[in-house]
Amino acid sequence: MTTHDLRSELDDPLTLSHDECVQLLRGAPWQRLAVMGDSFAAGLGDPSQGYAQVPWPQRISAALGSGNPDFGYLNTGVKGKRTGAVRAEQLDQVLAFRPDLVNVAAGGNDLFDAEPDLDGVEADLDAMYTALRGQGADIFTFTVTNVFESVPELSLFRDRTAALNDRIRAVARRHDAVLVEMWSHPVRLRPNLMSADGIHFAMEGHAALAAEIVKALGAHVARFADS
Repeated sequence: MTTHDLRSELDDPLTLSHDECVQLLRGAPWQRLAVMGDSFAAGLGDPSQGYAQVPWPQRISAALGSGNPDFGYLNTGVKGKRTGAVRAEQLDQVLAFRPDLVNVAAGGNDLFDAEPDLDGVEADLDAMYTALRGQGADIFTFTVTNVFESVPELSLFRDRTAALNDRIRAVARRHDAVLVEMWSHPVRLRPNLMSADGIHFAMEGHAALAAEIVKALGAHVARFADS
């Protein structure tokens, strides 16, 4: 039996418990969370033995909303949506919700084109960030993880994904978004990271992603508290 076979969410060094997440986000100002985008936003993923069947968006919502019955959460993520469709079909709904914290998870489906229009992806992301920031919302985002050593059959997409991450970073910098770097995260090497489709994280990956998001948001809160 391997070490991985014995691991669970309770003793995984790459995850945080719900209570740890709540503690790290104590004092956070956000009252309305929106998550928009594609299947990564929707939280698709297979079960992982020893891990709760709770996708990353619900983990973040649960931590931020702990003890706050007035906390609001909206998830408009839809599988298969390209960035332009996310902008066209979800942005108005999210703006109407008037969130103060938003994640935009989009761009991956655009990479299935033979020649992905990354300029268009960046322009759509930029337009969404501009509208959201115009309402006063904070934004957090994350880069796509380099899983291509573990899933070599997807190696065609490695360079495209790296290029997409460059666009995500650029938009995040322009809009002062909280950026969670997942490209080289150690979870990428875990043998059971991916769902059966080879595209989405299983719950083990969702738990690790949620932990990194909480750490980044917690650090953001601490910086403002100290300023």
